[in-house]
Amino acid sequence: MQVTFISTGKTNDQLLANQCAIYAKRISNYTKFEWKETQDIKSLPPNEMKIKEGDLIKKIIQKGDYIILLDETGSTFTSAQFAAHITKKQIENKKHIVFALGGAHGFSDALYDLANEKISLSKMTFPHQMVRLIFLEQLYRAFTIINNEPYHH
Repeated sequence: MQVTFISTGKTNDQLLANQCAIYAKRISNYTKFEWKETQDIKSLPPNEMKIKEGDLIKKIIQKGDYIILLDETGSTFTSAQFAAHITKKQIENKKHIVFALGGAHGFSDALYDLANEKISLSKMTFPHQMVRLIFLEQLYRAFTIINNEPYHH
């Protein structure tokens, strides 16, 4: 299974970027993994921004990808449940799972229409830059749970 994480805009905090890179490398020990950042879109009204950001994400997505949007209205999981969800996708033989993180205003309607599902990391709101790190750590944790490794206890 291949996993791609698409995040809207660049990580401008070097400390967060370094930590994200550490988890991205760790995830690569378990599956083929890519993290792609789109260019920053600024100075547009929120709806136009969502459409432009969505167009950039859609350029990365390929036909047949299983698309999961990180969205506040999505399903929530414990870490163990998320690991089981990843395992289920492996059993279902999903070849390429794409997790997408939209911009500060969310996703365009076109991306919602393309998505296979939505997941939420929390009912709380986090700074957009930190969500990258939180998601990457949880994805890494899921793979350690799947592989019965002691990281998660």
